[in-house]
Amino acid sequence: MRRRNRIKKREEKGAPRWMVTYSDLMTLILVFFILLFSMSQIDLVKFEAISESFRNRMIFDFYPSPVEMDNPTEKTDPEENGEQSNEFENPTNEVNTTEHDAEDDHSQKEHELDQLVEEVDTFLDNNQLNDVISANRTDRGVVLVLQEQLLFESAEAEVLESGKPFLSKVGTLLKNIPNDITVEGHTDDRPISTFRYPSNWELSGARASSVIRYIIGETSLERERFSAVAYGDTRPAAPNDSPENWGKNRRVEIVILDPA
Repeated sequence: MRRRNRIKKREEKGAPRWMVTYSDLMTLILVFFILLFSMSQIDLVKFEAISESFRNRMIFDFYPSPVEMDNPTEKTDPEENGEQSNEFENPTNEVNTTEHDAEDDHSQKEHELDQLVEEVDTFLDNNQLNDVISANRTDRGVVLVLQEQLLFESAEAEVLESGKPFLSKVGTLLKNIPNDITVEGHTDDRPISTFRYPSNWELSGARASSVIRYIIGETSLERERFSAVAYGDTRPAAPNDSPENWGKNRRVEIVILDPA
């Protein structure tokens, strides 16, 4: 009996078992925070080198990086690391080349738009349309302006018989031009309220749609090239303060869009 009691007493000595698990957990947490702290340290020298390279916009001119490597290769091409070039004083020509290409592309598009304006003016001259249709160039392209009295009765959107020959000639012009076209309807600021056209929005949209339908029907142009826009009285060409200016504002504009 005495021997059994001695064995039990020896087993009860030492820290409880849960204390061992708890101490291991605390050790792991401590190691975790030490790792976080070590990774949060910043090399100020390398950080300043990277910041300076971004400020000079020359980060891509270094090889392989503006920050020195721990073990750089001994056979680095001198032209790659900039030792034999003057790239720090004179930046590379790649940016200049890109800007030059952009300028050439812009100049080419401007030239194409100038040619389009000349073609439209020549067409209007040859068909004696300068008195009834005006053409001008804007940022959007070439704009043909047709006044209301040429195409429609007042407060109506059906194309007049006297205006159809003019639209047929415009359709012939558009048939020889691959550009997309937007037809815009405009009115003056005097309100309208009829069963068919409750406001100037409906009237201007109906007029633009009538012009598109007639041109497509006469020339069989692709429907996908056209779009109709209703502006109502929101974009007047002249102040709405006299009958003459009201007539200028009641118009349909055919915009031959600049591909750019």
